[in-house]
Amino acid sequence: MSAANAPAMAAPIRETGTITAIRPAGTRALLVELSTLEAVLALAARLAESPLPGQLDALSAAATVLVKFDSPNAARKAAAAIRALDLGTAPTGTGRLVEVEVNYDGADLAEVAALTGLSPEGVIAAHTGQTWRAAFGGFAPGFAYLLGENTALHVPRRSTPRTAVPAGAVALAGDYSAVYPRQSPGGWQLIGHTDALLWSLERESPALIRPQDRVRFIPARPALRLHAGTTPSKHDAGTSPAGTAEAMVGTAEATAEATGQQAGSLLVVCAGLQSLIQDLGRPGLGDLGVSAAGAADPSAARQANRLVGNQAGDAVVENLLGSLVLRAESDQVLAVTGARTALRITPADPSRSERHPAQDAPFALLDGETLTLDPATEGLRCYLGVRGGAAVAKVMGSRSTDLMSGIGPAPLAPGSRIPVGPVRGAHVVGSPEPSTLRPLPASGTATLRITPGPRDDWFGGAGMAALAGQDWLVGAASNRIGIRLELADGGMPVPRLRDGELASEGVVWGALQVPPSGLPVLFLADHPVTGGYPVIAAVVPEDLSAAAQLPPGTRVRFVPANPATPTDTPSHQGTRS
Repeated sequence: MSAANAPAMAAPIRETGTITAIRPAGTRALLVELSTLEAVLALAARLAESPLPGQLDALSAAATVLVKFDSPNAARKAAAAIRALDLGTAPTGTGRLVEVEVNYDGADLAEVAALTGLSPEGVIAAHTGQTWRAAFGGFAPGFAYLLGENTALHVPRRSTPRTAVPAGAVALAGDYSAVYPRQSPGGWQLIGHTDALLWSLERESPALIRPQDRVRFIPARPALRLHAGTTPSKHDAGTSPAGTAEAMVGTAEATAEATGQQAGSLLVVCAGLQSLIQDLGRPGLGDLGVSAAGAADPSAARQANRLVGNQAGDAVVENLLGSLVLRAESDQVLAVTGARTALRITPADPSRSERHPAQDAPFALLDGETLTLDPATEGLRCYLGVRGGAAVAKVMGSRSTDLMSGIGPAPLAPGSRIPVGPVRGAHVVGSPEPSTLRPLPASGTATLRITPGPRDDWFGGAGMAALAGQDWLVGAASNRIGIRLELADGGMPVPRLRDGELASEGVVWGALQVPPSGLPVLFLADHPVTGGYPVIAAVVPEDLSAAAQLPPGTRVRFVPANPATPTDTPSHQGTRS
């Protein structure tokens, strides 16, 4: 791949179009529909220049702008303000020319040929024979939606998205093409792969392809790609992608050195199934394809910090289902919240007895002592706070690990160390508190409140009745990206009123996206910032902590939120929405 060095040419001023609809997307966001892509770009430019009161993020897509706010009240007031805006003119820069070499060996190449009526060779010729325009970013860091010069390769998304699309996959969906920057879920049709590195935090501009850039795809010729005596550029080789958790952070010792301050450390003896460093995330970067991430259960994370006297946004350990073992390498004050687990402290001196501190209360872990979290008996995620916070290096303003994008610290592993930051200010250790974990009712079915939209009109009354009128099961393939819902006995998929494709658009944490299979996916903390399947409803922010604590196999029922219930109280999400 390469980028042309010639200066960008000015494009003519374009008429922008109009706002055609404003739809609620959950309680704290608005999905603004516009008549043209130029209108999308113009509105995004206006909101970037003059943010509305309470505005957190504005995410452009093919025909919409998703605007997120810090409260339901701010979102309600913004609707009238957006309708009154003069969109002006769209941005005029055309960006750079970027060339990307592609090996056309994708798993869906034959399917795309059948859908378009072309031969596989014809698909390749159509893909390489036009210049693609990067209209907007989204889905994942470095993922750019590329609009072609014609519709010869218009194809629908897959009826069921893949759980893992490999990094470098070159794909088609609707009128767009794209390259997946890293392994992630996805429903696009795969026609090839490239070794080009789409996202790297080692570059001044991490994204190889930015909005308004022009892209040409070139068939790769493996025998000619490397000449004798040359070595690949670190930005061209895809084998060691900078920007992944491993490349950016490495060991905990390295991150402690990067922070410049440390108040001891915790040695990881056993990390359990999965243990991650999390804070309250990195909101406001949706236009770069970077989701907020952060603790999947913010209520439990905030409580862990509160109990040890930290700030609410300090970094904690998020552990999946217990079985975490840590050894103190200096005296520390800890607290464990979230999923229910028994705690055991083994002293360094074998002649001394074990201690069994309570959850949801601060306790001391002295130098040389070992803390063990037994397997969780209720809930899914435990949170361990340490006084001073986990002092790993910040990446893009946050210490959180984003499994969707690979941004942030690497998952904890045996032998790694968690550096502990110094205590700043006069923050006292808290008193024991009730658990934030919402217990299951006697029926064994968890309930989550929802608000309809923004695409409930794709499903109508029958679709909403199917969503809210039956129990669903939390699927085994669920993770921090989302809960994949499965049918309970006698259940039925969510039916649609409309066929066809929805242009990709911004989605919120808590969105219930419904692919053609009719089996909803509930987006959690690491969700992609855009999606191409219609969102029938969104779980209210106040219930997202409870959703994050549902183990696979749990029965779930969605119930309409009571419109009379106040929703402007402070959210457990802080500034994330």
